Amino acid sequence: MDLARTFALFVLTALSEIVGCYLPYLWLRQGRSAWLLVPAAFSLAAFAWLWLVDAVRPTLADWIGVAVSLLGMLIIVFGPRPA
Repeated sequence: MDLARTFALFVLTALSEIVGCYLPYLWLRQGRSAWLLVPAAFSLAAFAWLWLVDAVRPTLADWIGVAVSLLGMLIIVFGPRPA
């Protein structure tokens, strides 16, 4: 039963992450409705808080990794673009 539970959580986590990243892509690059950001936010929130299921608290290194990732995203989004 543990294997089935683990597999189901893995699938749920993967789908939450994929949906949470794909919907903003549709809005940003495909010109779709900004309303797609709402389910994307919920999906990413579900992805981020699935650690509660395993009762594993994020470490300092996890939080630093999040900060570095967000900084990288800001550099990509607001960096100069060739014409």
